[in-house]
Amino acid sequence: MYVLLLCVCCVAHSRAGESFTNAVKVTFLSWITGSTKVSYERAFAKHQTGEICGSMIGAGYDRFRNRPQGFTVRYGHKFFLAGNHDGGLQGFYLRPEAIYSHYSYDAQESRLRKSARMGALLVTTGCQMNYGRLLVDAWVGGGYALGVPAETGYHHGFALWDLFGKRNDNIALSFSIRLGYCF
Repeated sequence: MYVLLLCVCCVAHSRAGESFTNAVKVTFLSWITGSTKVSYERAFAKHQTGEICGSMIGAGYDRFRNRPQGFTVRYGHKFFLAGNHDGGLQGFYLRPEAIYSHYSYDAQESRLRKSARMGALLVTTGCQMNYGRLLVDAWVGGGYALGVPAETGYHHGFALWDLFGKRNDNIALSFSIRLGYCF
């Protein structure tokens, strides 16, 4: 799937100086973390965009071997920094976002099905660049989470802070690289 998207993006051409207002993106290598994530982004104003991302939990390699099944949805509003004179979908940005993750999984000791329901409010910073119609978006962020956590602390959109084996169920961290197609 990723190879196909990359080939389509590389073959697609754009006119010099063209500014795009829409993009469809996939989270690079999300399938090796147990889910498949697809996003849509739209430019609202010269320095702002909105992005919604949906994730099918269980559509990918399950490294914890707990057979997760569920979904994650997130919305982020990007504020591109003043250096972005081209507008559109590129430049450095700050993005406040809200995430909700809901899934069931096999508990490690009892093998009974348990549910995890977590919400998080994050602030992320990143850089998004266009290469013709190909878009690359990389970011990192952190914030506050609450809800019913999974045993692993990983919620297919963010992970709970784990420092020296001690997990804090209220500190959420997230990072990603997304590849996309602009139109």
